[in-house]
Amino acid sequence: MRLQTVPIIMCIFFVLGFNQVGAQSKRFIEVSYDQGPIIGNNKDWADELINKINYSAIDVRVGWRSSNATYYNYINRYPSYGLGVTSSVGYNPEIGRPMGVYGFGEFPFGKNNIYRKLNFGYFAQIGLGFNMNPFDTDTNPLNGFVGTALNVHVHFGLKANYELSKSFGIFASVGTKHYSNGSIKKPNAGINFVPIAIGLRMNIDQEKFNPGASPVFPPLEKVGVWNIAAYTGLKSYEIDEPAYFRGGLGVNYLWEISYKYRGGIGIDWFYGAGARDRYPGESINFSDVNSFAVVGSWEWKLTENLYMPIAIGVYLSKAHYNQETTGFYERIGVRYRMNNNVFAGVQIKAHKAKADFFEFTVGYTIPGKLRKMVNR
Repeated sequence: MRLQTVPIIMCIFFVLGFNQVGAQSKRFIEVSYDQGPIIGNNKDWADELINKINYSAIDVRVGWRSSNATYYNYINRYPSYGLGVTSSVGYNPEIGRPMGVYGFGEFPFGKNNIYRKLNFGYFAQIGLGFNMNPFDTDTNPLNGFVGTALNVHVHFGLKANYELSKSFGIFASVGTKHYSNGSIKKPNAGINFVPIAIGLRMNIDQEKFNPGASPVFPPLEKVGVWNIAAYTGLKSYEIDEPAYFRGGLGVNYLWEISYKYRGGIGIDWFYGAGARDRYPGESINFSDVNSFAVVGSWEWKLTENLYMPIAIGVYLSKAHYNQETTGFYERIGVRYRMNNNVFAGVQIKAHKAKADFFEFTVGYTIPGKLRKMVNR
């Protein structure tokens, strides 16, 4: 599966989960300028490259904020969603002019903030980064940040908004912007910017945002579920070598903690192909390419069907040839669970925030017995 399918799938999930744009949505356009340093990795080549780059960018976003009286909107404090495009202002021969298209979500702090002119929140952007000059042994050997022209664009941060009038507002944000190919092709240290942005918001719908009274919550069904998931992906281990299959299986038991979260524990198994090709003179056994882990899982429910899986796993045994560099790993992504309990998604598995591989996931949820109903 090609790299560009990662953000395409994520954008499809945004559309599936947030297709409620209509009369009860406040629509807006944002334009912002951001500038900030690049974070290095304590390598000499990285320091040399960073000294050559002066990063700044322009972002344009189209979004909406639904005031539909659903309890998912309420518990997530009436978030905003939309699509955006970003472009670096300058061109650098080593990294090119990074650009991106993405879906975003913005979540206010506190339920009372939605009525104030000044409010604060946090945001996430996930999409496709392109127009980059990747590493090349002959023509671009200094760029160890990215090995592909197409990369995944990820941006997380904090944001402050101030409403000037019914038509206009201003905002400022600070965060981390990351471009990476998930180790599909080496090198892949990743480009990490820390941009500070200022911008202008233009409201297409000028009426005051007013979601009204809190919705009526249905009883929370205290029930456990079994998630059975298959992971597939690709990983490159060395520069100028092909990518090989990475995958595995996961079985997790999760409990309905609240209207917003599920949490639980499970087991992951991972397999890495290609060890015999990469090490033709060595004897490869089962434990060299297969690993097992205990994983703590968390699901943040954004809608009835769309959610973000977050997990931390601890290896019981590590595969020697799969570049599992630490005793634990992290996972974050997005999944969509259909009404027939089949789910699909894409996540990034990483070791200390360094990408291991992108997990394209398909699975099935087995509901458990209803233990009790809890009223809000």
